[in-house]
Amino acid sequence: MLATQKQYVQWQENKDGNETLHQARWLSESNHMPPARIVLIDDKTTADEAYRLACEGTSLLWRGDFHNAKQLLQALNRRIERTNERSEQRKIKKAANQSARSNKTAVESSELSKDIPNLFHQQRQIQAQRARILSRLLLELDANYVSQLRRAPDVSAACIAAFGELKESCVLSFRDLQGALGAAQWREKGVPIESLGLSIFPHYGVFAPTRHEYVQLLLDAPLPKIHDVAYDIGTGTGLLAIILAQRGVKQVIATDLNPRALTCASENFTRLELANVQLQQVDLYSTDAPLANLIVCNPPWLPAKPSSPLEYAVYDANSKMLRGVLQGAKSHLAKQGEVWLILSDLAEHLQLRTREELLGWFADSGLKVKYRLNTKPKHSRSQDESDPLFAARSSEITSLWCLEPA
Repeated sequence: MLATQKQYVQWQENKDGNETLHQARWLSESNHMPPARIVLIDDKTTADEAYRLACEGTSLLWRGDFHNAKQLLQALNRRIERTNERSEQRKIKKAANQSARSNKTAVESSELSKDIPNLFHQQRQIQAQRARILSRLLLELDANYVSQLRRAPDVSAACIAAFGELKESCVLSFRDLQGALGAAQWREKGVPIESLGLSIFPHYGVFAPTRHEYVQLLLDAPLPKIHDVAYDIGTGTGLLAIILAQRGVKQVIATDLNPRALTCASENFTRLELANVQLQQVDLYSTDAPLANLIVCNPPWLPAKPSSPLEYAVYDANSKMLRGVLQGAKSHLAKQGEVWLILSDLAEHLQLRTREELLGWFADSGLKVKYRLNTKPKHSRSQDESDPLFAARSSEITSLWCLEPA
């Protein structure tokens, strides 16, 4: 889905001894500004030279073999690991390991515990710096996303699905292209949801439900006695709406602001032949929908600022969406209605939010806890002791909070 405001990038290219100015449409899913400095590189360019230029802020327009560009990107990543970021990572891991030891004194534990938010923010800075360097490897594509590089695959269909139709040449980062190709595979193969016996097919820019331990919570929670109307706020791929529809809710209203999410959810509903789900492009709640017997929401779990549109499903600055859902819930609930909030407590373990704050938001919204269902995460990072944030991840619990009007 291309931005409405077009941006262009320019560079000089020497052909047959003549310097020529070239221009192409600039595409960036991370909303990066068009690069100010571009040099042409190819198969003869060493990884060390490319890394030096990228670290200096120079963007690298690839003119070599397509598969060699993939290898160069991997080489750049290895060099990132061996430089300052690797040193920072060692410091983070050392502090995290100290905080996880059980033989420290209460004073030491208190001091180390203060470092956890810093560990989180340092990790995000490292990831952002890595992304900036790697995104400086660029590719040029002709109209309809056709590549002229040697051994280049046909990327046209994947790019059209991700970015929309484009009738002019463009320049984008190799990482964005990889993202589009990966999304095309997800869209074709789907994400199996074993507890439902079906697959969800995510689109580019829509958060894929690869972590779906919470699905069983939604299947286990008893539906309100009357469950004619339910809302799925921030539907994404439509997974929660599908669960509600399959559990017998007569009318499910799924809302989202992201056009990609609405298209994605619509295709998933159509594939499953669900006639009782209605999609609306609104911010949280529809103004003309009937009162709901059930409001379900799986908001972003971490109260931090997204660094790109692709992070909106993970990070929610100041918990804006979560608080908005809670504040609007009571006025959209029918009598004896319930709110099911799917939320991890990772933010609490990272000291980005306290349990008291969360319970305070419930109370301020005129809601109280009816019950809570819990499950432990099963994803690999929760088991990875080398992860700098292992102490927090291994303690994480995902919950379905059932709330009702106080």
